[in-house]
Amino acid sequence: MNRLKQLLRTYREPTLYLFFGGLTTLVNFIGYYALSRLLAPVMGPVTALNTANFCAITLSILFAYVTNRRFVFQSKAAGRTAVLREMAAFFGCRLITMGLDMALMNLLVVALHMPDMIGKILVNILVIIANYILSKRIVFRKDGK
Repeated sequence: MNRLKQLLRTYREPTLYLFFGGLTTLVNFIGYYALSRLLAPVMGPVTALNTANFCAITLSILFAYVTNRRFVFQSKAAGRTAVLREMAAFFGCRLITMGLDMALMNLLVVALHMPDMIGKILVNILVIIANYILSKRIVFRKDGK
């Protein structure tokens, strides 16, 4: 039991990132699935895919900011300027990965005719890795690193 506690202390950040990243991915998948199926008959499949993906990503980004700031990286940014700088960095980095997500979903689903949920899973693997690296290195980096 002590060994397990030590491992959790040692790998706290990646473990929490995987946990909250999993919840963020769930928010993204459920939002995308529900919206894409709801919008497809009204908008057509490509417009529904892009609209649903954009809305689902936006919702998951908001969820991710709160959980990453508070639980994963335990941000110590205080004061309006520091928090706004952190938020701008977070949302700026997430806009980059949102662009990656949107482009890859269109490539896989629209151009290559892959089933959308399989494409969503594959794309999200890359996006999760990119988000972790950007969050760790740019957004929530510890001073002096």
